[in-house]
Parts: sequence; C-alpha cells; structure tokens
Amino acid sequence: MVLKIFFPQCCNRADSGLLVGRWISGHDSAVVLAVIHYPFIPGQVKQYIQQMQAQSGVQLSILGSWSLPREGQEGMESFLRDLSTIFPQEHWLQISRHMGKTGFTCEILNREQTAQQEAQKKHKEQDGADGEDEADDDHEKKVIFVHYEQRKVMLSQLHPMEDEGPDPKTDAPSELRQVFQAVARSQPLFFLDKYDDGPLKSTHWQTEGREASIVVELLKQASVPLCFLIGWLLSLWTWICNIRIFSLYPLRFLSSKLSTCVQLSYRSEHMWTISSPTAATDHMQFMRKANILVSFLVDVALGILLMSWLYRDDHITMLANTLVPAADHVAKELEELLQWLMGAPAGLKMNRALDQVLGRFFLYHIHLWISYIHLMSPFVEGILWYGGLSACLGLTFALSLFSDMVALLTFHIYCFYVYGARLYCLKIYSLSSLWRLFRGKKWNVLRQRVDSCSYDLDQLCIGTLLFTILLFLLPTTALYYLVFTLLRLVVVLFQGVLHLAVDFINSFPLFAMGLRICRSYRLAEGVKFRVLCDEPGTALHLLMEINPLKCSTVVQTYRTPTYSCYPRDSWTALIKKLFVGELIYPWRHKSTKTD
Repeated sequence: MVLKIFFPQCCNRADSGLLVGRWISGHDSAVVLAVIHYPFIPGQVKQYIQQMQAQSGVQLSILGSWSLPREGQEGMESFLRDLSTIFPQEHWLQISRHMGKTGFTCEILNREQTAQQEAQKKHKEQDGADGEDEADDDHEKKVIFVHYEQRKVMLSQLHPMEDEGPDPKTDAPSELRQVFQAVARSQPLFFLDKYDDGPLKSTHWQTEGREASIVVELLKQASVPLCFLIGWLLSLWTWICNIRIFSLYPLRFLSSKLSTCVQLSYRSEHMWTISSPTAATDHMQFMRKANILVSFLVDVALGILLMSWLYRDDHITMLANTLVPAADHVAKELEELLQWLMGAPAGLKMNRALDQVLGRFFLYHIHLWISYIHLMSPFVEGILWYGGLSACLGLTFALSLFSDMVALLTFHIYCFYVYGARLYCLKIYSLSSLWRLFRGKKWNVLRQRVDSCSYDLDQLCIGTLLFTILLFLLPTTALYYLVFTLLRLVVVLFQGVLHLAVDFINSFPLFAMGLRICRSYRLAEGVKFRVLCDEPGTALHLLMEINPLKCSTVVQTYRTPTYSCYPRDSWTALIKKLFVGELIYPWRHKSTKTD
C-alpha cells in the first residue's frame, strides 16, 4: 500500500503539533490543511475541530502529529505519539522533520498498533538499532509526500467542472478533485492567525495575517444599495416598455429589427443579472456576473472615449458635411450602373423592352431617394449630435446605432434587391413548375412532394408558351438580380462586421481572460509533479504545480451567450437561397418550400 500525503508548503517549518486535515474517501490519501501548535488542550482542539466542521462542511479530523524538534523539546516526539490514544484514528501519521534535512520521515500507526503501544515500549529496550532502522525503512517506502501551495489550490477552480465531467451519482470524484474541494471549502480554518487571542495557534497560508483589501470591502458595502437602485430603475424601464402602445405590431416589428433596440434589451437582461442582490451560488454563476460587469465597464469606457472624440474639434459637423455628398455620390454611381445595364452590358444582348422597363423603374426610385436625402440634409447634423450621446451607454450602442443608420441610408439598395429577388424568384419557381408540367408531374402542397398528374392539350400548349417566354426573359431579370444582390451583400457584409464587433464586446470573457493572464492558477486544467526531494532515509517528496487552462478553453467555457441578428444558415443553404432568389437577412427567414 502506498499512502499519499498532500502537505502544504507553508507548514514545512511549522512548530510541533497536531495535523488537521481530511482523509480522501476511496483513496489511500490524506490532505493536510493546518498544524495546531503545542501547547494545547485536547478538549479545546476537539471543540475547535467540531466548529470548523459545522462552518465548512468538510469532515475534518486529526490526522496525526507533526514534529520539528527545537531546543528544549527533546521529548516532544514521544509526547505527540501518545496523543494517538486521545484522538483515535484508523491510521495515525507520525511525521517528523530533522534539522539539516529537507525530507520528512513518516511512521504510520494503525489502531491495533496504538492499543499495543505500551506493550511495544517494554520491548524497545530489547530491540537493536538495526531492527529499528529496518522497520523505519519499511514505513518510509509506503509514503509519498506531495507538497502543494495552499493559497493557489484554495483559489483555483479545477476544470472541467463537475457538471461537465462524470455523473456524481455513478462515478465518485477523482482524488485530485477531492483535494481541491477540501482545501477550497476549508476557508474558516484559515481565519485563525497569529494575532488572535484564542487558546489555539495554528500554521496555514494566512498565519501571518488575513489577506484582504480595503477597496474590496468598501465595494462590497456599497454594492448592496447600488444593486437596489439599479433594480428599481430596471423595474421602471420594464414598466415603460410594457405600456400597451409599445405592444402594437408596427412598433414591436421595428424594435425586433433595429439593432439598437435589440442591444438595449440585451443590456437590460445583463443589468438584471448584475443587480441581483443574491450572491452567486457556484463558480460559473460568479464568473458570468464578473464577465458581464467587466464587459459593461469596458464597453462604457470605450463609448465615453468615442463620445469625447466626436464632440472635440467639431468632428460631428465634419461627418455631417461628408455624409450628404457621399450619399449623392452613391446615387450617381447607381444611375451610371443602371444606364450601363439598360444598354448592352458586357456585350450581352438583353430583352430591350424588359430592360427599359426595369431600368426606368429603378431610376425613378433613385430620384426619389435623392430627393429624400436633400430633404433630410438640414437635420443630419442634429441627428448625429443627439445620436452621439448614445455612446455614453457604451460603444456597442454607438455601433448598433451606426448599423441602423447604414440600413436606413442604404434602404434604396435593399428595395432594389427585394424587387429583383422577387421577380427572379417568381420566374425560377414558375419555370420549375412548368418543367414539371412537361413531365406530367405537379407539386403536392399538402403532402410536400411531387406527384404524377395528367394534363389536357390546352394546358400543355399554354404551358409551353409561358415556359418559352419566361425562359427568354430570364437572362435580363437574372442580370439585374445579380447586380443588386452583389450590392446588397456588400451592405450586409459591412453590417456583419459591425455586428461581430458588438457581439465580441458582449460575449468575450474579459474577467476570465484577465485571470488567465494575471493569475493563471485560478483556472486550472490539471496539475503536474516534479521530484522535490529524494534523500536516502526519507520518503519521496513531490511538488504539485498547477497547469493553467488554455486561452481557447477559457473563451469557450466562459463566453457569454449573445443574441444573433443573422440567420444561422450554412454556406450551402445561403448559396441555395441566392440561387433560387430567396431573401436573405434581415427580413426573411428560412421557410418551407412553396410553389
């Protein structure tokens, strides 16, 4: 049997006393948490252990004794050995360290050996020194010391977490996970430092004083009234949003399509999560709150920087003076493009009648759009000035508002795309239906399949004429559809970049990534061991070091779920939609096939 003892490095030079810790269930292992110094009263030690068990929920016990002989304590080791009768355990660990040596020696006393301790004392004088050395060697070969840094193990979170790992009902937690849990849940045991006036003194990672921050304590005190204030403001905002007029279809439809309204709703949900007065119940909930808070603060800071740039050196006026000429330039380029399509584009011979009708139809819309832009030009600067104030709510609001402004400024391009797509889609589905007519088939709408059908001569004749007309008109329609689809895709691509930037700020786990960079031990993926000491006459000593979680795993584990303004279609589905003329983002989603 090999017994593994997880020993904290902070206790390597502790005064002689008792080892407080826990036996790992299902494994031949023990984790040492603290050392209670001599002198002590056994009754007070038992009462202290019971109090710590009630506060931490960890099955603490006296594992054995720790001996570090100093001047005037020659009989300390034998005295500590006798304490095994007062603190009965299945195994009693008698760990000692001699001055000048790095390694420890450990003697394991079973309960039967403890009961026969008096009888063994009578025979010790008759045993030779050689026999004692052989017995010690036999015990030393059965023990491995694993040294760990108590503060890092207590603050770290081992991944994957229990909800991602094996089922706790069927599989017992691993040995390493039980060690991490025992140290993390034993925080009340570490509150006893050398400045306390109690009857007991102990050694652990906070022996020299409790680790705390005045700023953190002040923030904790101020967070409670601040959470109540934010909660009251959010309740007022929810009441305003639930007014009946905002539930009407036009307003509800616009709010679901505008990126600014979607981002406002998303931030409201985040603020509800942050302002909750209840403390986080587990590690994931704490990390979610921390990531949302840090993301919100960084978002507001970036928004204030953007707002300070906009309102400095009259940048808003410069943007307003640039916007209207840019819109005129885009309209002029569209006019030239339509004039090119109405001629012989790339030497292609188009249907002149249909070409002229479509060209003049789109030119009329461009003239309407130019009139609209010039009508709105006196108000552009005011819109930009008041719209820039939204940056105080965060950079994501400014980007969402900019995306909506791009959608409004390119609304004529969207209209051209819809007109061309609808006309092209109508011809594609008409041609496919007429092609099935030639083969004696038809589309069954109820069963969603193609069935056989018999047609008379008049139906076949009319179908042939319609198929011929639509087939020869298809190239002209397809050319207009192709041009305006490419323009629409450019706008969608630009809005997609803005959406990805907003989504990145909303979802990126800044707090978790900061922990990974600054305090990598807080997010542990596992541990590694290296030999610390292998001196003859002592047990094997290993040093346990924490392996930090990979950055990609940190992002994948702690990324905040976000909304998606774009339909999550595959590239194959997107190409199919473009080929058959179905509308893409944002006004139409995937639907069933119609004929």
